[in-house]
Amino acid sequence: MKKLNRKDVGLEEKLPIKIVQFGEGNFLRAFIGYAFQELNKAADFNAGIAVVQPIDRGLVSMLNDQDGLYTLFMKGVKKGDEIQEVELISNIVKAVDPYANFNDYLSLAKEDSLEFIISNTTEAGIAYVSTDTPEMQPPSSFPAKLTLLLHERFKHFNGDASKGLTIIPCELINHNSETLKEIILKYVIDWNLGDDFKTWLLESNSFHSTLVDRIVPGYPKDEIEAYNAQLDYQDNLIVAAEVFFLWVIEGGDDLKAKLPFDKTNLDVKIVDDMQPYRTRKVRILNGAHTAMVPFSLLYGNKTVKQSVDNEFTGPFINKTVFGEISDTLEMDRDELNSFSDEIFDRFRNPFIIHNLSSIALNSISKFTVRVLPSLLGYVKIHNKVPTNLTFAFAALIRFYKGTWHGEALPVQDSNDIIATFADIWKSTDYTEIAKNTLSIEDYWGEDLTKVDNLTEAVALALQEIDANGIEAGFANYSKKF
Repeated sequence: MKKLNRKDVGLEEKLPIKIVQFGEGNFLRAFIGYAFQELNKAADFNAGIAVVQPIDRGLVSMLNDQDGLYTLFMKGVKKGDEIQEVELISNIVKAVDPYANFNDYLSLAKEDSLEFIISNTTEAGIAYVSTDTPEMQPPSSFPAKLTLLLHERFKHFNGDASKGLTIIPCELINHNSETLKEIILKYVIDWNLGDDFKTWLLESNSFHSTLVDRIVPGYPKDEIEAYNAQLDYQDNLIVAAEVFFLWVIEGGDDLKAKLPFDKTNLDVKIVDDMQPYRTRKVRILNGAHTAMVPFSLLYGNKTVKQSVDNEFTGPFINKTVFGEISDTLEMDRDELNSFSDEIFDRFRNPFIIHNLSSIALNSISKFTVRVLPSLLGYVKIHNKVPTNLTFAFAALIRFYKGTWHGEALPVQDSNDIIATFADIWKSTDYTEIAKNTLSIEDYWGEDLTKVDNLTEAVALALQEIDANGIEAGFANYSKKF
């Protein structure tokens, strides 16, 4: 097959650069690239993207080899119906490696048409690195690179207020834009970039926090022949994603005018406060994932789909979400149920193999953020421990023993946490195990032995899991809690 390029597919006319995108990985190409392609089609937005490789190894050379083109395969389930869509994404007009050509990177600041900065440099990307300096070409951190780009734009346009940018980070940390702005301002001070630049930065640019939600498995290497068979060109950057798409951005009417996503069919919400949406996603989608991993692996399932389809674990997860987690959220119940239905459609997506072991990483910290607030919220509302969430908590503790029926479990966490649980599991007294675990304030943010009946419930669940397994153990445990 012929190599993918603009000439052969009739896309030689390039769009003006309106967006500088930090990150060229699977998620951004399946999310941001797709979003602005839809906006270009629906609203004649006419936005080209210049991609910046944020680390010294990446995909920029592969992107340039294909003239910025790649194919997006979207597959999923909507209200029980299987959906498949294929789209050639064509809005990346330039891909820059600042490690190979720093001047090429700085030249992006001089683009007259530039309006937006968008990033997803992973959760670790928005970080202050004290050793970064303005002389480095480039500095190591994303915020430092962005500071230099903004300063170059300020200088080139002589502080013109109309040349400020709309900065929309998509990293999965809460208050991502506020954190990014704080770090940039720290570099402004550290590097003595001046009060005029600081004023321009704060008054002529805007920062908008976001929530992004789409499962993107990425390059489908195990099924690549089936994907290639649907194309009449050679594409080395195929990316697979689910059909579900949600982008929540904090902003007002001015941002809605700049980004007329209301003219598309995409679920883009520009809202004053994104926190309710973040809480909903973290508690329901991420919370269900984190809660299901230990007990479902101990039960014998391997994937998320197996977990929700199974005749025992499926109803368990369903009741956990609809009967316990949703009960603690202060949002419209119909909206919560509708969102939860969508989540279960995503869990059942036959096109995405989501291994439980792949989401077991750092389960203790994930449980604290994603699941524990629902458990404690339920206790506060009902004055009793929630049956399913507490059993899931016990399964997590049992999971961290590290073995089950003589087989190693995919526990992935820091060495100190693994060592702590190895010490805890030297005991054979389940009440002692429960107390020693629940009292670790560094893990949970408080001493959970002070929660009425939680220690007793966890101890009983642990005893039942070891004596009778997950299904029979839960049946016995649930008669008492």
